[in-house]
Amino acid sequence: MTQTITAAPRRLLPENARRHLSGLLPGPADLAPLRTSWRRDLLAGITVGVVALPLALAFGVSSGMGAASGLITAIVAGAVAAVFGGSHVQVSGPTGAMAVILAPIVASHGTQAVVVVSVLAGIVLVAAGALRLGRVVVYIPWPVIEGFTAGIAVIIALQQVPLALDAPIHTGERTLPAALDAVRTADWTQAWLPLAITLGVIAVVELARRLPGRLPGALIAVVAAIGELPSALPAPSLPTVDPAMLQTLAGPALAVAALAAIESLLSARVAAGMAQTGRVLPDREVFGQGLASIASGLFGGMPATGAIARTAVNVRAGARSRLAALVHAALLAGVVAVGAGLASMIPLSALAGVLIATALRMVDAGEVRGLLRVGRSTAATFVVTIACTVLLDLITAVEIGVVLAAFFALRALADTTHVAREDLPGPAAPGDEHIALLRLEGSLFFGAADRVMDDIADTDAWVVVLRLSRVELLDPTGAHRLAGIVQLLEARGATVLIKGLRHRHERMAGRAGVLEALRTREHQFSDLAEAVRHARSHVARQLAGQPVPKRRR
Repeated sequence: MTQTITAAPRRLLPENARRHLSGLLPGPADLAPLRTSWRRDLLAGITVGVVALPLALAFGVSSGMGAASGLITAIVAGAVAAVFGGSHVQVSGPTGAMAVILAPIVASHGTQAVVVVSVLAGIVLVAAGALRLGRVVVYIPWPVIEGFTAGIAVIIALQQVPLALDAPIHTGERTLPAALDAVRTADWTQAWLPLAITLGVIAVVELARRLPGRLPGALIAVVAAIGELPSALPAPSLPTVDPAMLQTLAGPALAVAALAAIESLLSARVAAGMAQTGRVLPDREVFGQGLASIASGLFGGMPATGAIARTAVNVRAGARSRLAALVHAALLAGVVAVGAGLASMIPLSALAGVLIATALRMVDAGEVRGLLRVGRSTAATFVVTIACTVLLDLITAVEIGVVLAAFFALRALADTTHVAREDLPGPAAPGDEHIALLRLEGSLFFGAADRVMDDIADTDAWVVVLRLSRVELLDPTGAHRLAGIVQLLEARGATVLIKGLRHRHERMAGRAGVLEALRTREHQFSDLAEAVRHARSHVARQLAGQPVPKRRR
């Protein structure tokens, strides 16, 4: 009888990789909140849709893509991100930060380039989610996030100055010079009317915000100004890609992807802190935003991100599931279906007022006061990030802010690292003055290694006992400098004993040559009393004129 053996099918991916990739897709858990919250989600979706309409139009205009593009992005990206994103209550669409970064691309390469950038950035985000890079973004420090947000608010407000004065906009010009030029060259015999409309819209929005009932002030103000909406969604199509342009747009696409990841994860994190809506899945959030930007680009829209203001409105309105964001997208699609035929008379100054009012609410005064009270380094990081956001660009501002925050953090960490000389335990013995018991505390890393090692090198003791049990961090530079100081002391004729090297540091110390630099491996101790007894025995031999044991392995 012949036994047939069937080979087990080979799995192309490891189990953990397959589990990660399956976790990026929608599942039954996404529908769980619906059983108890669907009524609240419907109402929240309608509320956030009303709020999102004027913002979508305004951000579309501000980016240079046009109001229709902003609305398409809110509908398509909002629906896709609601299904595939990593937060139950995130609302995605066009945002002020994205409009800021897209405006120079439109000025330099035209609107078709933004469609290409949207697809490219989406592909980058999908890959980032699949490669588990979503968690990297959460390490951006608090002062950088606040400075970045405040800088964006300043840019959004400055961008509206030419619109509010009905002044010509010079494409490609930086925001601050363009605003100053608009004020200097404005024809005030004509500019008073658009300026009055802008200020009127701001007043309506702020008044509605202060009245009970959460009136949609931005929508009321824009409807009062009358405007045209697109009559239907365009059919999806692949953007025309010129290989030469593709290479040119690779850098902007990476910047857009980075901004989308930062803003979306920040927004999702804010939402999670506002209500118990389930934990945020950062990799899935990045993955979902990537799909949303790809879909938006295929429909002629712009890159999308999680929108902090709309997400906050969604949560405050009672949303607890993804249904709310889907209802928001459906409501906007309904506006497109019935909005054709409205007079095309929306003054740009009205949308400018909406955006200035939005910018005023982007910065939390309480957060800023708390940040400035923390310390000078935190305040400096905040201010520098704002300045770089306004004067340079968004991604450079984040990079500089993170580097500056890291510098201050490392300096503070280095200040906690020091060397202290301790008294020897137990009764005094002859020759104790020739023994230096040195306790190292803190983090022995590149920022503190030289200073700490210089303190150790100043000793003229015959025997040096280094207590390392309180060293929390040992990096390659610190281990290398520690090995160097042991070699230096041994070369002077001193005997070095190491006590309390933590288990997690032993591999690093061994690779850097710390243990090899000791006269013998027997000079490594785990017990302080034993190390001190050994040190006293060395001193006693030297006082008696006996030879010191030679280096051996």
